[in-house]
Amino acid sequence: MSTFLELLFAGIALGAVYALVALGFTVVFRASRVINFAQGELLALGAFVVSWLVIDIHVPFWLAFVVGAAGTGLAAFIFQQGVLRFALGRPDFTIVMLTLGLATVLQAVLPTLFGSTGRANGDPWGGTSVRAGDVALAWVQVWTIVAALLVLAAFWVFNNHSKYGLAMRSAASDPEAALAVGVPLRRVYATAWVLAGVVACIGGVFLGGYPNTVDPNIGNTALLAFPAIILGGIDSTTGAVVGGFLIGIVEELTAGYQPQYASWLGSNFYLVAPYVLMIIVLLIRPYGLFGSRPAERL
Repeated sequence: MSTFLELLFAGIALGAVYALVALGFTVVFRASRVINFAQGELLALGAFVVSWLVIDIHVPFWLAFVVGAAGTGLAAFIFQQGVLRFALGRPDFTIVMLTLGLATVLQAVLPTLFGSTGRANGDPWGGTSVRAGDVALAWVQVWTIVAALLVLAAFWVFNNHSKYGLAMRSAASDPEAALAVGVPLRRVYATAWVLAGVVACIGGVFLGGYPNTVDPNIGNTALLAFPAIILGGIDSTTGAVVGGFLIGIVEELTAGYQPQYASWLGSNFYLVAPYVLMIIVLLIRPYGLFGSRPAERL
């Protein structure tokens, strides 16, 4: 039982990171109907900046965390205002290719600036853990879950009780109608990208503490989080969160039990398990668990 509880807790912690990454995807998609393929590299950028500030510049971790999140949000804002703003009205494929271009640029720049080898993220927990009965809980996992819940709660308040949150919901529902009643769509798009950058940095920092170090490949986590937004419903923030936690739990439980009980599936099947779950869900619910079915005229 203790093994199961440890795996479950690790899955919830990993799912918290996936939920943050998926939330970044969904926020941008809801605002502009475009998938941001640079989300993973924004995650890597935030993690590297915080690591550099703490390890090389000796900035206190929590201050570096705030500066890194603000800097990643600023980088996302600059890209949206400096590039994507001029692509409004162009085919969605054009905008998607621009996000892929940003991802490619960051993939080349980050190793040059910060090195191509893994480095610590400078978190104050240092691999320490606390015991709850027979279950060992890593402090970085605990704080990952706490941070994710705080971010998700703050986003819920922003989305439901702020002027820009209402504007983002209106733009997601019907951008033409929102524009007609005076919703500033350009500001909405910029806000969405800033939020995506901030949550990417938060996810990257905690992912750098568990279970990986900070290296250029940390951005590939976005690919593992992608089934979460499809499973939950790509236009649903609730679905992104639920999907993220489900994917994290499935991945950790599969990694813990599959080698023992189904070794014939191979040693890395845990990386495939989220996609298997996604396929099963989509066969039953084609628009995801919380995705909205598009309206059709008869």
